[in-house]
Amino acid sequence: MPVSQLTLNDETRTPWIAFGTGTALYGKDAHQAVTVAIRNGFTHLDGAQQYNNEDSLGAGIAASGKPRSELYITTKLGELKPGDTPKSALEESLGKLRVDYVDLYLVHHALSHVGRLKDIWIGMEEARNAGLTKSIGVSNFTSDHLSEILEVATIPPAINQLEVHPYVWKALQPTLSLHQKYSIVTSSYGGLSPLVRGRGGPLDPVVENIRTRLARARGSAVSEGQVLHKYFQQKGILVVTTSTKVERILEYLDTENVPELTPDEIEDIEAAGAKLHKRFFVNCSFTSRYIHI
Repeated sequence: MPVSQLTLNDETRTPWIAFGTGTALYGKDAHQAVTVAIRNGFTHLDGAQQYNNEDSLGAGIAASGKPRSELYITTKLGELKPGDTPKSALEESLGKLRVDYVDLYLVHHALSHVGRLKDIWIGMEEARNAGLTKSIGVSNFTSDHLSEILEVATIPPAINQLEVHPYVWKALQPTLSLHQKYSIVTSSYGGLSPLVRGRGGPLDPVVENIRTRLARARGSAVSEGQVLHKYFQQKGILVVTTSTKVERILEYLDTENVPELTPDEIEDIEAAGAKLHKRFFVNCSFTSRYIHI
């Protein structure tokens, strides 16, 4: 079954679920994992200069045999070397990825470019105007960071990739409000953290009750992870996830076939999430400060 797509504010389209090469694959050879992911149905590959594995991501893409036109490739701008620009950094990434362009280029961290975010965003627009990427966006940006670059942007960010799950949903509201205003798609990494890293919280029984109902309605198994992924899909959120296991990859993609959550179930997830604020990754906070958790 084809993966459904999201329309971005620049009128391009992206698969709603992506295979990520950070976290478990950070700094590691991603060749085999990427090839397996593509051959089992993933078409959106999410990489980054900071992950230090763009060359093996490119090797995996090449080994898959999938035509470039059928893939959606994302990479992210890391810290710039002296004399570099977002455009020149992307040109270097394209060589490692073995492609002529990427579909999406994100500023990975605002913290890497303190005091020059506006210049960085102008450089991102230059990369897009040069045809090196179809879309540009950001990652780990708060509402303050977004407001700063929007003062100079002639092209608004298409996507903001953040740690998104029910335990941070309430805290994200100022940023999500700006997303809505400028039609910026929210992208989630670490979306399954409440189930994988945060067991014992108020979300657990809610997700289990929904999973049981969905499995009964479907007439076959539904996992807890599929419950949260379906929640994200219905919210119009782009999910970045990963696994080295074929059965898990197929489970993620099978979310397409899971029945939809009811409006009440979506409210139950958000109400349970609001009872606990918990983050699982070290990145920027949801205000203008930076914290380590």
